[in-house]
Amino acid sequence: MTHAHPDQIILASEHLSKSFGDRTALDGVSFSVPRGRVVGLVGRNGSGKTTLLRCLQGLAAPTAGRATAFGLDGLLLGDAELARLGVVSQESRFVPWMSGRAHLDFVRTFYPRWDTTRERTLVDAFELDLRQRIGTMSPGAVQKLAVVTAICHHPEAILLDEPAASLDPPSREALFTTLFDLLREDEPAILISSHQLDDIERSVDWILCLEKGRVVRNEALDSLQERYARWRVLPAPERAAVGGGFREDSFTASWIRSKTVEPNGALLVVEDAEAERESFEARHGVTVDAQPLRLAEMFKVWTGGGAR
Repeated sequence: MTHAHPDQIILASEHLSKSFGDRTALDGVSFSVPRGRVVGLVGRNGSGKTTLLRCLQGLAAPTAGRATAFGLDGLLLGDAELARLGVVSQESRFVPWMSGRAHLDFVRTFYPRWDTTRERTLVDAFELDLRQRIGTMSPGAVQKLAVVTAICHHPEAILLDEPAASLDPPSREALFTTLFDLLREDEPAILISSHQLDDIERSVDWILCLEKGRVVRNEALDSLQERYARWRVLPAPERAAVGGGFREDSFTASWIRSKTVEPNGALLVVEDAEAERESFEARHGVTVDAQPLRLAEMFKVWTGGGAR
């Protein structure tokens, strides 16, 4: 990853709330994304992810608080600021009768910094047939075209809402490889929302997790990976020799986030527990095999499981 510049905040919100009638989509959301940082925006369906992205680009007015890009309220972004922004929405709305080639030729007229070399590289990497009319393209091809449209003008901020939802594995790999190339070249601030948590885990350096419109995690991914672990708990040899299994109430501690207990062992998800490990083993007569926790498992801890 590139080095983030904390003094160059590109995207931010301050106590941002957004309601639709009696439904609260965002409830006091505060965060910031400096230049060069890649933030994974995760949360269950209905947690407010898309609403947050819309507020940042000025497509939704906050009920309270503010959302900013380049230091300006989203609703005040002018042509100059919008030209510094790249967006891929869940539903890209293109003119169906235009060919991919005609679409890109039209869009580039709005961006003085449009990079035709980058365009060719992306079109080749995504294996896009620009002769095809957009209305006849597959959903995956339309999504690829949306990505090309969003990043060929060297944007300083990139908002991606489920950019890989319709892509096959090779195309997803090409997309995230492209993001790494962009980081090396332009160091944009990137905010990417996705249900593909494995893709998020290998592509971002920061996690922003929303649950029911509120921020439940806003932290560096490497810090989270140090804090959370999966413990495989087995009887120590001396305990195993005399028998004596485990019960559901065998292990209780404030730092245990979830547990599956069987007579001959247990699987625990723990947080900030490394300092407790030695005394835990001695107290219970067990050995612990600690492994890092994957993002998908952390997500279940933060949101109580459930559908994403």
